[in-house]
Parts: sequence; structure tokens; C-alpha cells
Amino acid sequence: MQHGEEARPAEDQRWSKDVYASARCAGALLALLLLIDWGSGTVTWWRGSLWTTLALLLFAALCPARVRAGDGWLTSRRLLRTRRLRTDLLVSVRCLDGISPRLLLRDSSGDRLRIDPQVLIDNPRLWRHVDEGARRSAAAGTLLCGATALTRLAERVEHENALGVFRASGLK
Repeated sequence: MQHGEEARPAEDQRWSKDVYASARCAGALLALLLLIDWGSGTVTWWRGSLWTTLALLLFAALCPARVRAGDGWLTSRRLLRTRRLRTDLLVSVRCLDGISPRLLLRDSSGDRLRIDPQVLIDNPRLWRHVDEGARRSAAAGTLLCGATALTRLAERVEHENALGVFRASGLK
């Protein structure tokens, strides 16, 4: 990494591609529904607006959060809301498993942030900012629980980075 690059905020590099994919899915659904209506001869303005609303709701559900991190902070911006917390004042980190795994972070101000851990795995610079803030929290004694979750996530990030190096060098 070049000098000064570490101080710049990092963001999810795949976010714009994921937003585009969400828009394509919603557009495909809208086109399919309108095509079926047109083919059956039942297309009306109110049915068209219903299908458009349905496609917009699908887009809103699929649209990923835009995650950014800098020195001591992490943000997650959705369509209608932005959440921000201090990574250098973390109190807890929990890994929520299920259909869609999430990482739940909470700072000493009570701010909470829920993000997909894959975003941190896919973006090493983003992970580095979060990890540095978590280390400062642990050193200050504010991080009360979540060291194990962070260690597991760090191992996954390192594993993925190593695989990326092997792929790039043609070893795997």
C-alpha cells in the first residue's frame, strides 16, 4: 500500500455492481410482468403501476448497504437511513448466523450497525479500518465481548487474501 492510502476512507468496491444487479433483477421482473399482462390483453394503467411498485419494492429489498470506514468510524448507508458508529469505542461485536449472516457492532454511545461480514472479507482495506478500531477498543478496555467473533473474521479475511494471491500467481 502506498503512503497515505491507509488514512483515506475505504468503501465496498463491489457496491455499485451489486446495486446494478439489484436494478437488473427488478427491471427483469417488471418487464416479465408487463409482458405477461400485454400477452394476455389485461394490461391497464393501474396494473402497470402495481407491477412498477412491486419491482421498486424488490429493488429496495435487494439493494445492498453502502459500507464505508475510516480512522475510528464505520458507516452503513441504505436507501433511507445512514448508520454510523465509532470502531475505536466498540463495546460488543456479535456474529448473527442464519440464512443471511450479519455482524452486529455496538459502540459505547449505543449506536448499532449491522453489516454483512462478506463485505469485510471482500474488501481488505475496509476490514483493516474496522480491525484497527477494534484493537484500539480492546486496548482501551471498552470491547467487552466479541473478540472471538473478530478473530474468526480476521482468519477468514486472511484466508481469502491468501487464496487471492494464489489465484493471481496461478498456483490455484
